Amino acid sequence: MNAPIILGIESTCDETAAAVVEGKELRSNVVASSMEEHARYGGVIPEIASRAHAQAFVPVVSKALADANMTIDDVDAIAVSAGPGLAGCLAVGVSGAKALAWSANKPIYGINHVIGHVAVTQLQFGDLPANTMALIVSGGHTSLLHVNDIARDVQVVGTTLDDAAGECFDKVARLLGFPYPGGPHIDRHAQLGDPHALKVPQGLTQGKAGKAHPYDFSFSGVKTAIARWVENRQAQGLDVPVDDVCASLADSVAQVLAKKSMMGCHEYDSTTMIVGGGFSANSQLRAALREAGEKHGVDVRIPDIKLCTDNGAMVAMLGSNLVEAGVQPSAMDFPIDSAMPLTKISC
Repeated sequence: MNAPIILGIESTCDETAAAVVEGKELRSNVVASSMEEHARYGGVIPEIASRAHAQAFVPVVSKALADANMTIDDVDAIAVSAGPGLAGCLAVGVSGAKALAWSANKPIYGINHVIGHVAVTQLQFGDLPANTMALIVSGGHTSLLHVNDIARDVQVVGTTLDDAAGECFDKVARLLGFPYPGGPHIDRHAQLGDPHALKVPQGLTQGKAGKAHPYDFSFSGVKTAIARWVENRQAQGLDVPVDDVCASLADSVAQVLAKKSMMGCHEYDSTTMIVGGGFSANSQLRAALREAGEKHGVDVRIPDIKLCTDNGAMVAMLGSNLVEAGVQPSAMDFPIDSAMPLTKISC
């Protein structure tokens, strides 16, 4: 059997993306972002994002096929993010993908966008070993997953109980006056500061709460502690050492994520850790995870930054896994699911 050729389409938030994957080879990868349109509001506005998807869908998909030197006739199946994500944004991508699949008489897979962040690492590192752990970190998700079979068996080991890591960074960034998105600004300033200047709490790592939630995450207290520290400095008429604040925040979050990830690997006797999601572009987190992996004998696989953020390649790659595993395509009337559970790989 020849390697399947999959067209992947992504529209969960503010990126309209499409890519073509042949087996585990990336043939094209096109992304159109509406981030600049949201920056003035300090966050993603769903209505603006949905309209941007509607405008970009045809050009992005057309370019992805052209860059791969293919037409829709060359494609074996279409994969599209069905959730989780913003409902209006998902609706645009799924509706467009269904129309394309129906008109071209192609099977379609409605896939879980978060699991796509795990699958995309195969484009850089090759096949996933059985019994793999995965840490997914983004503006909306912080989850630790146990992956036995990327097409059939993914279990949730831990998740955030409040703010996701990226969400925490964005909130602190607003507090410090950084424009949206705040993560890259915190990253740059953190590289110049003292990571031990502030005592930043590490939620769910100690005491009864830590024992009750060994693999879960909580970053709301981090945001609150930093806000109170900054307000106290300002009330005393003192300057706020922005670099030190950013460094302390980044170090605290990175250490918690690294520690709990390694605990999960030990619990499940896993020697491979996959890292994905937009927040995995953070340099402090990448360094902390690699250091922890070397210490504990875990192969930490963090893809290139272009594969960390939302993209069509991750959707197409998961679609390729589903086709090769013999999973049946989705029914043409499958619904979007803005809160799709992470144990549901496809519709």
